[in-house]
Amino acid sequence: MRIVAIIPARYGSTRFPGKPLALIAGKPMVEHVYARASACAELLGVYVATDDERILEVVRGFGGDALMTRPDHTSGTDRIAEAAHKLGLQDDDIIVNVQGDQPLFPTSLLSDLVAPFHEDRDLSMSTLMYRIRDKGEIENPNHVKVVTDLEGFALYFSRHPVPYHREASPAAAYFKHLGFYAYRMSFLTAFSSLPEGRLEAAEKLEQLRALENGFRIRVVETEYDSPEVDTPADVARVEELISSFLP
Repeated sequence: MRIVAIIPARYGSTRFPGKPLALIAGKPMVEHVYARASACAELLGVYVATDDERILEVVRGFGGDALMTRPDHTSGTDRIAEAAHKLGLQDDDIIVNVQGDQPLFPTSLLSDLVAPFHEDRDLSMSTLMYRIRDKGEIENPNHVKVVTDLEGFALYFSRHPVPYHREASPAAAYFKHLGFYAYRMSFLTAFSSLPEGRLEAAEKLEQLRALENGFRIRVVETEYDSPEVDTPADVARVEELISSFLP
């Protein structure tokens, strides 16, 4: 079982065109993400899957590995699936999907993400969650919430606050989904061939496609958050965090 990370990096973001190349503390964001992923001892390789020659040249310029993929993919997972096939990965290999807009994640997040695959040889997919401390994130639809069963498998993901607490309680807890995934190659091949699901279309969350089709997603709780860069305004906020961020 080989474990590799693939970073999907699309140039044409609607809210932030060229986002992977945005400079953060003097380096393109994709370089920060690549460096953090490369520090994970469990990974045998890290690759950027892109649709743009500019990103390809930048990654190769700092010594990284990159692959060109088709420009018509509708999701990062579909782009990763194409890259994984180009790399010749086998059914039992594990692919880690590292989001290219989260440049400050601790490397230990990736170790937590792949740990369940060593324990469960039948596991198809895993992801991460973080207990929300900032109440403003509970109502924010850009912060996806997740609820799990007693064994730690996802029941649902939503942009809406879930679960709904009918009676106010100081013990009420909400968990934010962090957009890191790990997939077994056999699952990734099957998943990328499935049509968009009804719930996926409603929430605009592709992980719901897996749940709708009966796949189980193991959700690992982590003590670390992972700030995202969604708009140009987020760059300054992330730069302020870099000096105090714990790797």
